[in-house]
Amino acid sequence: MPNPLLTEARELELGAQELWPQLIKLYQPLEVEQILLPDNANCLAVQAYLHMCNLNYQVEPRKNAEYMSPSGKVPFIQCGGTVISEFDNIVSFINNKGTTLTNDLTPEEKIDMRAYISLINNGLANAEQYICWVDPVTLDTVTKPRHGNVYAWPLNYILNWQKHRQVVKKLKVLGLYSKGINDIYHDVKMYCTALSERLDGKPYFYGNKGPTELDALVFGHLFTIITTPLPANKLAEIVRSFPDLVDLCKRIDQSFFTSLRSIGSFNYDKLFSTINHDDCNNLNDDSDDNEDKLNSEKKNNYLFFPMM
Repeated sequence: MPNPLLTEARELELGAQELWPQLIKLYQPLEVEQILLPDNANCLAVQAYLHMCNLNYQVEPRKNAEYMSPSGKVPFIQCGGTVISEFDNIVSFINNKGTTLTNDLTPEEKIDMRAYISLINNGLANAEQYICWVDPVTLDTVTKPRHGNVYAWPLNYILNWQKHRQVVKKLKVLGLYSKGINDIYHDVKMYCTALSERLDGKPYFYGNKGPTELDALVFGHLFTIITTPLPANKLAEIVRSFPDLVDLCKRIDQSFFTSLRSIGSFNYDKLFSTINHDDCNNLNDDSDDNEDKLNSEKKNNYLFFPMM
């Protein structure tokens, strides 16, 4: 049986040897009625990176994009005869073709960048999964209706149950499932603090050397958090309490995305209005009821799959 890692590495190597096609196709779930916060963040990060590299692409929305992906994760791109999924693999594939945003970085800066990318992928991304698939209010009112929206009954229930079981299993292995919702908010604030300290008022994480994949990844996640309405929008409040991170999101959006939509339809002042850190320190005060419900649901192991 072929090793998936070796197969993926071979795909990257062979794909990198091909000439660039006229257009890259980027596959993702349906944006309006289906996509969830974690997937939307990753898709936006890849789009931002492609823009930064001045590469033309076309978004191909598919209701079954997750099941079309080689790794089962979105987004994935089709470049000629090569299909590559997930942010890191897509960046590596593009780099192997000779297009990179890190030529001006020192070896130390590249190592530093990988550490912060890991912080996003293994920290913030898992917090997003927790909010969507463990927090009971978000799970019931947003995640289940959207994730199963494009499928008829009973397939929508089956796919919700499978995805929930998959995410919970991962979060249990990572030790996150046993955490309370306020612990997750605290972790997110720590991640934002680390990113804010690294940014340190510069236009991009590595200053005048321009944007890198780290800027694209941070933008994808933070912009999505800010712009995604949730029942308890604490994640957005936390992000908006870091003005320099908010400015980074605005800068990247205006530099690489604004031309794609009507400028007048986007209210930056309202969407990106910052709040004080003190407001985020009071998150515990209005989350107790949700915490009680979360603990109750955990005891029942979220058996929302219909018993037959």
